[in-house]
Parts: sequence; structure tokens; C-alpha cells
Amino acid sequence: MGPAPLVTLNQALLGIQKLGFDTPPFIYLIERHPTYLRLVRDIFARLDAGYLNGYSSVITLIEVLSQPKRTGNIAIERAYSNLLLSSARFSLLRVDEAIAERAADLRARYNLRTPDAIQLATAIHAGCQAFLTNDLALRRVTDQRVLVLSTLTL
Repeated sequence: MGPAPLVTLNQALLGIQKLGFDTPPFIYLIERHPTYLRLVRDIFARLDAGYLNGYSSVITLIEVLSQPKRTGNIAIERAYSNLLLSSARFSLLRVDEAIAERAADLRARYNLRTPDAIQLATAIHAGCQAFLTNDLALRRVTDQRVLVLSTLTL
């Protein structure tokens, strides 16, 4: 399997009102990733403008806060917390029994790691039309449309 062809962000988000988020887009935005910053800024601008509603699980909070807590980087820790906990168009969802059962099913059928299964199950549970990640391996999941940042362009 060769590299996936690039798709414009406008094409990828056509018809999507609810977008599930994996952890990497948050890291790329807050830590200003040189390759993906413009792309994720555009996506978050669409959230702020009300074109999209974003959803992720509390797993994201664990994943983004671990490194800043380890290094004592309070500014980055606050930036993540503000983005995830105070954004009007973004919801961080708790993992309940329904999400856990869906995650177990996804994990069993697609041989996913538990965090990936939880993230995808959360997006499906929230009624998202797509899930944004940068993990090409998640494209094998057919229960949810998976958008991979490395295959998107402005």
C-alpha cells in the first residue's frame, strides 16, 4: 500500500458537523508542529466559527497533560486544559459503560490499542461523522470515517 493521495481539508470536511478528535491534533496546535500547525489551526478555526462541533474522550486529557506535568511546563499544561475544558464548540466526554462496550468491540474486531478504541468509540457514541487522527493504521476501521492529517492539505 503506497502513500494515500492528498485530499483538501474542504473536501474532507464536506457535510461534517460533528468531528471526533484523536490526541495528535491538540498536540500539533498547542506545541506548534511545523508540518501540521496551519492545517490544525484551520480545523480549530472552523470549530470556533461554529461550522463544526468537536468531541474527544478524557483519554485525550491524560495523553496531552502527561508530558507537561512530567517536565513542569505549567504554561503548556494550562493551554491544553483551556482548549479541552473551556472551548464552547468542543466536548470532552467521559468513558461510560456504552463507550467502554463499543471500545471493546472495536478493539476485538480491529486489533486496536485500548486508547485508540476508546477514542473511536467516543466519536461514534457522540454521533460524529468523522474522526480526525494522524494514525494511518486507524484507516482500517470501517465503523467510522477516519481522516488522517498526513493525507490532508489546505
